[in-house]
Amino acid sequence: MYGFKIIIEGDYACFTRPEMKVERVSYDVPTPGALEGILKSIYWKPAIRYVIDKIVVFNDINFMNVRRNEVKEKVSYNAVKNQMKGKTSSPYIYTSDVRSQRSAMILKNVKYGVEFHFELTGIKNDNEFEGEKKHYNIIKRRIEKGQYFRVPCLGCSEFPVKKIYMIEEFNYEDISSSIVEMGDVDLGFMNYKVVFNDKGIPINGDWENPKFSDKAHTVYYRPHMINGVIDVFKYREGFKC
Repeated sequence: MYGFKIIIEGDYACFTRPEMKVERVSYDVPTPGALEGILKSIYWKPAIRYVIDKIVVFNDINFMNVRRNEVKEKVSYNAVKNQMKGKTSSPYIYTSDVRSQRSAMILKNVKYGVEFHFELTGIKNDNEFEGEKKHYNIIKRRIEKGQYFRVPCLGCSEFPVKKIYMIEEFNYEDISSSIVEMGDVDLGFMNYKVVFNDKGIPINGDWENPKFSDKAHTVYYRPHMINGVIDVFKYREGFKC
């Protein structure tokens, strides 16, 4: 099993709590699913899945309130598809017409340590023969060079990751003294990740023109942060993501 330890830093973050229906309110700490999304922005293939084993919260948990402009609609998929076929359509939205200003409670000045590994899913096409070692080397190289397919973000796309780098071991002495003084903190029920029912396999069985299911369910867990460390591996026992 190939594992990594990385540090993720950012100016702002928002790991939205699903129970807040209108205004965005962030969890105190990142969800494993959000961290998997950051890793998938760096490197992803259907042949692998990322597994978060540990989260280390280095900086104080500080919130701030902001007001943001959001849109209430999204571009219609059918409109885009029709225009690509040469049909008359209007695949646009005009933000001035659908803009909605909402407040959000977000995190600021965040720094997290993430320990993770990846597993082979067994999903691959006939042209792929990569083993674990090859995937490991690709991930390692891309993290070291700061490469990514899309900008990694801390929960929301407008909060990009400022810095990602690999380390050998976490320096727990760098954890904020106020975090350490909190001791054992029950973080309550948190979103672990969203699991799609198709498990990444096209429902039509065609990798050339794949169609995926949009049906999914959310997995929750109830972690404790002990002296700034969340042992995700311990809470993952009993369910498979």
